[in-house]
Amino acid sequence: MSIPRATVRLQLHKDFSFDDAAGTVPYYQVLGISHVYASPILTARSGSTHGYDIVDPTHINPELGGEEGLRRFVARLRAAGMGLILDIVPNHMGVGPENPWWQHVLEWGEASPYAHWFDIDWHPADETLQGKLLAPFLGQPYGDVLASGDIRLRFDETRGKFFVSYFDHRFPLAPADYAQVLRAAGSPQLDAAIKAFEEGADAQGGITQQHADTGHALLRTLYRSREGATAIHAALAAFSVETPQGFDALHGLLERQHYRLAWWRCAADGINWRRFFEVTDLAGVRVEQDDVFEATHALIFRLYTEGMIDGLRIDHVDGLADPGAYCRKLRHRLEALTAQRPHELPPAPAYLIVEKILAPDEQLRADWRIDGTSGYDFMDRVGALMHAASGEAPLTALWREMTGQEHVFADEVRQARRQLLANNLAGEFESAARALHAVARTDLRTRDFSLAAIRRVFAELLVHFPVYRTYADANGRDELDQRVIDRALEQARQTVERTEVPLLDTVARWLGGDAPRDYGNTRVRRLHQTAITRFQQLTPPLAAKSVEDTAFYRYGRLLSRNEVGADPGRFSIPTQEFHEANSVRALCFPHSMLATATHDHKRGEDVRARLAALSEMPEAWTDAVREWMQLNAPLRSTGEGAAPQPADELMLYQMLAGAWPIGLDAGDTEGIRRFADRIERWQTKALREAKQVSDWVLPNEEYEAACRAFLYAILTPGPQNGFLPAFLAWVDRLVPAGVLKSLVQCVLRMTSPGVPDLYQGADLWDFSLVDPDNRSPVDYALRMQALQTPPPLVTDLEGWKSGRLKQQIIHHGLTLRAQHPELFSRGEYLPLDISGPLAPHAIAFLRRHEEHSVIVIAAHLPCALRADEYTPALLPSGWEDTAVLLPDAASTARTDLFTGRRLAIDAGRVLLSDVLSLLPVAVLS
Repeated sequence: MSIPRATVRLQLHKDFSFDDAAGTVPYYQVLGISHVYASPILTARSGSTHGYDIVDPTHINPELGGEEGLRRFVARLRAAGMGLILDIVPNHMGVGPENPWWQHVLEWGEASPYAHWFDIDWHPADETLQGKLLAPFLGQPYGDVLASGDIRLRFDETRGKFFVSYFDHRFPLAPADYAQVLRAAGSPQLDAAIKAFEEGADAQGGITQQHADTGHALLRTLYRSREGATAIHAALAAFSVETPQGFDALHGLLERQHYRLAWWRCAADGINWRRFFEVTDLAGVRVEQDDVFEATHALIFRLYTEGMIDGLRIDHVDGLADPGAYCRKLRHRLEALTAQRPHELPPAPAYLIVEKILAPDEQLRADWRIDGTSGYDFMDRVGALMHAASGEAPLTALWREMTGQEHVFADEVRQARRQLLANNLAGEFESAARALHAVARTDLRTRDFSLAAIRRVFAELLVHFPVYRTYADANGRDELDQRVIDRALEQARQTVERTEVPLLDTVARWLGGDAPRDYGNTRVRRLHQTAITRFQQLTPPLAAKSVEDTAFYRYGRLLSRNEVGADPGRFSIPTQEFHEANSVRALCFPHSMLATATHDHKRGEDVRARLAALSEMPEAWTDAVREWMQLNAPLRSTGEGAAPQPADELMLYQMLAGAWPIGLDAGDTEGIRRFADRIERWQTKALREAKQVSDWVLPNEEYEAACRAFLYAILTPGPQNGFLPAFLAWVDRLVPAGVLKSLVQCVLRMTSPGVPDLYQGADLWDFSLVDPDNRSPVDYALRMQALQTPPPLVTDLEGWKSGRLKQQIIHHGLTLRAQHPELFSRGEYLPLDISGPLAPHAIAFLRRHEEHSVIVIAAHLPCALRADEYTPALLPSGWEDTAVLLPDAASTARTDLFTGRRLAIDAGRVLLSDVLSLLPVAVLS
């Protein structure tokens, strides 16, 4: 039960609770799913739509139904013979008034027992932040906000505590300042409370928790009386900015707190605590500390012990200080708890996977004791397989012709990284550079290396860094990290000043784990490890933000390759590379997850498949785009800020063609408007993520408005719009080609080594866009109605437009996996040769375990083999004599899983004209 056979990802939130999820269990049980793979369920910020902003990891989110709701959900799963995998977030927490640990740190500063839970630099270079943390949550500069009266001192009568409010933000007052605030009222009613706080003060001006608790209790009691409440309000009035004295008093009070309120734009440059990427309301957690690990995982361990969950998906594992150590520690703790689980559950090990972006030539570490990744690596490879290499040159030429951009994707990434290091991640970069400078100052041979020089060479190393991160520590690096460091060095040496190459080499050695001199000194070892950790926790957000959230929106040669985990610069891969990746996974991580859609995807799996078809018809696409740009030229705004710019327009046409709903025609004005609204939201996000003409910090509203007007104008039906009918005629030809690729992608996911993951709603056609569009509600009633038991065999393609065909194929595939679980979890993976004139247009492999085996055959780049441009049917005669060659043991008569056709195999050859006469896929058993 612990190792899944097939998973479905469900996005839980207040509008889709545990009880709602429980209602889907009968459907997924019939479909063939073994485990629900749920988004985070611990208490998140109120109203969270995703759950990654956890504020209390010790309780189940009440908005989802709390622990009782979870128990009802799990009972439904267990009754259906299914399990539950949880997505957990060890790297960061949401900050704000709902997080008691964060509030305690704001209240007590370094004296808080939780001060070390968050990755805070209490003594940064900025003198104004000594012993403080920067709180960059103000909408305008501090002085302006203070003068406006939006910052106020308030009193919480239920807790007996003062706090500073700024709209929804709440900042507690340090207990050491209570006596002064209360004394400002000049009321004898408050003398007892003042005495309580003063008696607790120590020589350093601090106060004990016990005395503070006594004072708060007194204030709660006092406030219940009219006189006490009046006195407390008088104290608050003394800090009102409505008078010059009150303004100065409130400012002076704020200056003494353990935080410094600041304009939100200060965060990038001045922040002195680790965030999740550049999100200032998500603080990094030091889960590498034993007490933090135990506190944040206690509920997870209890749920596992009680048999409520079967495994975990680790979010953003590369954000942790030591991912390998964390994973091994987690595995060890779960193993120790396995014996306490309910006896009716099989004693299988917990299922552990990590969210990890792997570069094309990067390997997942074998010593982490995990089952694999959450599937981005498979999503990249199967996506690249869908693209025709022959389309790369013409589509590159179109992009360059229309945009005037000669940059390759890697150039865009490097430019984005420079921009991010200078702006968005400047604070994190400065912190890591200073950590390196501290290491340099420990050695007479390197102490003359200036901070400025270190910044220069360090920036170049980061700009050219080829992977998310390395895993070296003070004990050194392994061979994999050595190759990464060498590759980054090779490229960085070409862009640094020649005189600074020795410094670059030294910095790279330190970051790779080579010890500086005097390594026997404890302080030197600590400084060195700090530098390595800061570097390794900087490269993941830099990689993600520069690639996924910037360059993906700047470089639009073909958007189907602009996907999480993918490299748009790698346009396609040959079938042999796909086979090799599958073989390695079967050997090393046979239970790794296989994804083709996720909650983080930029485009739904069927959008990408349809766009991939453009790689097989680049000339026709080029002609169409040229025509459309001419037709729509009058609709562009003119002048200095002409909009949309060619790159944005070309990417817009791709999104329209890729996501256009099947069956939506020009007569459906309301349907087109709803679709345009979705595209508008994508377009606005794309423009801001690109950080060129517009951005999130200072949106270019004029340019965005012009792009919006252009979008709605080209989608407005009417005799004056020549584009829309021409575009729809083109989409009619493109849609069936995309369907072919979608079905191939679907079957490869279900039969390749690993655990196939189905994203919610993707069992029918998935034309979702980037979040939040990809988290839209799913119509389960429609899906249950479409699903029949047993599913009918595919005899024709009637009704393919509804997505029922895809659902049928998924159902058949998952049913086969349920019938032969060992075949797919432990079975051998054997690529099969293909002979004949169209051999490059097919891919085939054998899965074999003991006496059972299946043969998987799929059309590869099938667009030229269509029987009719306007249907997804293949032309049987088009295959000529092309055949899959089987090993002797597999040369027996077999039945196609999807059509039920019985095929006699002659001389170990399977003719593609026989097996792919209707569908582009076949699974023979």
